[in-house]
Amino acid sequence: MNYRRKFDIAYVGLKPGIHEYEYQIDDKFFVEYQEQDFKNCVALVKLTLDRKNGFMLLKFEVGGKLELGCDRCGNSLPLDLWDEFNIVVKLVDDPEEMNDQEEDPDVYYLSRGESHLNVSDWIYEFINLSIPMQRMCAPEEIGGPYCNKEVLAVLKQLDGQNSQTENPLWKGLEKFKDLDN
Repeated sequence: MNYRRKFDIAYVGLKPGIHEYEYQIDDKFFVEYQEQDFKNCVALVKLTLDRKNGFMLLKFEVGGKLELGCDRCGNSLPLDLWDEFNIVVKLVDDPEEMNDQEEDPDVYYLSRGESHLNVSDWIYEFINLSIPMQRMCAPEEIGGPYCNKEVLAVLKQLDGQNSQTENPLWKGLEKFKDLDN
């Protein structure tokens, strides 16, 4: 079976009600997408599909682990993934026009004539959305086993130099500081 086909759900034959799917995601999943800034992804995506007449409610639960580069020191940092996402898929006659007009990113339109729903792009998107924008260990963990101590020492030294040097451009502005009082 083609690897991508396992992400197709044949919803036409599904009876109304709740249907559950599980997807094991690893680095192989991301090959068809662009190169990622993380590695060693081991994720489990649980999908609950609630089939109704004319629409479907999809709930994605993302869990797992991956490694990414720390923004502070550059070392590899393990990260636990956990997040939930919901999508409403509505069956309509003209899905292209409806998807272009829809402003809510959690609503997707699918043609009534379609028989399969591919969820791979949503899984890709939701795993990436589960990764925080700022990728650093917590302040209490700085200097821990995942930190590059040499880089942290250089950053601390540079921070000390910057705080001691005053910029002459700002020197004359101090007299305007308390004008409101």
